[in-house]
Amino acid sequence: MPALALQKLRHWLFGSPLDPLSPETRNNIALAAFLAWIGLGADGLSSSCYGPEEAFLALGGHTHLGLYLALATAFTVFIIALGYNQVIELFPSGGGGYKVATRLLGAHAGLASGAALIVDYVLTITISIASGTDALFSLLPIELHGFKLSIEIGLIAVLMVLNLRGVKESITVLLPIFLGFFLSHALLIGYGIFEHANGLPALIPNTLQETTSLAQQTGWIFVASLFLRAYSLGGGTYTGIEAVSNNINRLAEPRTHSGKLTMLYMALSMAFTAAGIIVLYLLWQSRHADGLTLNAVTFQAIIGTLHLPGWMSSGTLGLVMAAEAGLLLVAANTGFLGGPAVMANMAADSWVPRQFRQLSSRLVTQNGILLMGISALLILIWSKGSVSLLVVLYSINVFLTFSLSLLGLSVHWWRERHSVRNWKRKLALSLLGFSVASSILLLTLAEKFSAGGWMTVLITSLVIALCLYIRRHYDETREQLQQAEKLFAQSIKVDPGLPQKLDPELPTAIFLVDEHRGVGIHTIMWVLRLFPGHFQNFVFLSAGEVDTQSYDSAATIRTMQYKTENALCYYTGFCRSNGLQSTWRMAYGTDSVAVLDQLTQEAMEEYPNSVCFAAQLVFIKDNLFVRWLHNQTSLAMQHRLHMRGKQMIILPMKVS
Repeated sequence: MPALALQKLRHWLFGSPLDPLSPETRNNIALAAFLAWIGLGADGLSSSCYGPEEAFLALGGHTHLGLYLALATAFTVFIIALGYNQVIELFPSGGGGYKVATRLLGAHAGLASGAALIVDYVLTITISIASGTDALFSLLPIELHGFKLSIEIGLIAVLMVLNLRGVKESITVLLPIFLGFFLSHALLIGYGIFEHANGLPALIPNTLQETTSLAQQTGWIFVASLFLRAYSLGGGTYTGIEAVSNNINRLAEPRTHSGKLTMLYMALSMAFTAAGIIVLYLLWQSRHADGLTLNAVTFQAIIGTLHLPGWMSSGTLGLVMAAEAGLLLVAANTGFLGGPAVMANMAADSWVPRQFRQLSSRLVTQNGILLMGISALLILIWSKGSVSLLVVLYSINVFLTFSLSLLGLSVHWWRERHSVRNWKRKLALSLLGFSVASSILLLTLAEKFSAGGWMTVLITSLVIALCLYIRRHYDETREQLQQAEKLFAQSIKVDPGLPQKLDPELPTAIFLVDEHRGVGIHTIMWVLRLFPGHFQNFVFLSAGEVDTQSYDSAATIRTMQYKTENALCYYTGFCRSNGLQSTWRMAYGTDSVAVLDQLTQEAMEEYPNSVCFAAQLVFIKDNLFVRWLHNQTSLAMQHRLHMRGKQMIILPMKVS
């Protein structure tokens, strides 16, 4: 009864399991461009809540430079977006900056990009939640601000649960918040500019005159340095553009078209909102006020011109700021979408533990979601929700990934110059994007290294070091398993074998195996040695695990099925070539333990005089972390079978 109650609670919280092999499931969870814009574009759009403010305040008293800043912001958004359109074309299976750097610049460049993205997505969650709570608390008395951190922690917990239910479900819940933000801000930007329409004709001449006057007093180098500093500190404005290319595999078919359409929606909305807000700061002469964001100050002034009753004016401002806070909540959700996707791609290359490739019953990478949420909570508590500190940590890694991706594209188009007709245009666009991104990266590092930028460099470096250790361990283990497989392959003649009907009354050895043939043959040899002549039937069970890589398309699922079946034929063929009766069964699912458990129950019912066997890798340099890097399927299965009074023996295979 407790187990049944727990299962019902799980289904209520996270939803009922989905069938990973059903085409209908894939169609139902794929995102159309509009939903993808909401789910993946919210991060970029939400940066208008803090990015333009950081840039504009950096101008100090020389606010006339805000006009150049608005134009540069819109220009930069489109340059980076066009660059990532190339990424979508080249990598329609997803992976974004990580795959670009890996395939085009090398494995270690990909590792740097991937590590930066992981840290970046954790910070996406943290800064979005912190900034959104700041916007909400701008409306509340100062004595209530002590509850901000508790509210932020609660919001991260809510997002974790929503994402564990599924990608589409989380986006659908957050859809009204996103649209409320965009429509309210579009109206305010349009009305705010229209209200000062009389001053617009003189805006450009006055800006040019003030800029020339400032240059005559201080020199053009000072003007350029001031502008570039403000421009770089507004780097957080461009975050989130890479999210579409990272998650292109989540989009509806045709993916490339859906991805480009999503990118267009994102670029237009980001450029309009971010640049429009900077223009509002300039036209309404906004200045910092304690306890209020610059957006709150500006919108308060705009709403004040509507001559509404006091309660209505306050209520309107409250709704606008609540929409900002809500959008930042949606933006935080992007971290739960993008971060696990990057980790899944890195897990496929053995940079991070393989558990991050696994899908839950709701077809989400639950291990990645949990890690993102817990890491965001730790950084939130450490930083105490300080947006100014988090922006610095955030923008450095964003532009590291941008720079590596655009450099990789530049290298690619140069290499392909003899086979691509319009390579010059594509190369020029990539080089321009790389120049912009790398310049912002260097300026931000130089400006903010001592003010917290060093922490980003340290955290990212530690992630890279950990990934290198994990990759080395996996490479060494893989090499030893391959040597064992080659050894058996040289001494064993194997004939393919299909499943056969065996005598269920005979003593039966049931083997839980996978595609590592050396490990499987090692287990069979141990059983033959320990129980000579006892077992007359040899039954092989294997669970094909549907993870992020195999679920990518129907073709990759078929490849996974082929590998599993081929390995099972290898084992049964080996047994038959040695005069042993054998058969096999396989099934597929996202939880290999649950699938094996079902197969084992069926096999033991059919063969009542049976014992289960499985192998477990035993490392000379053993510790908890090393054990965590490998699945513990055999131990989990032994526990389940022993609880049912069934026999299972685990045979060790020593690995150095």
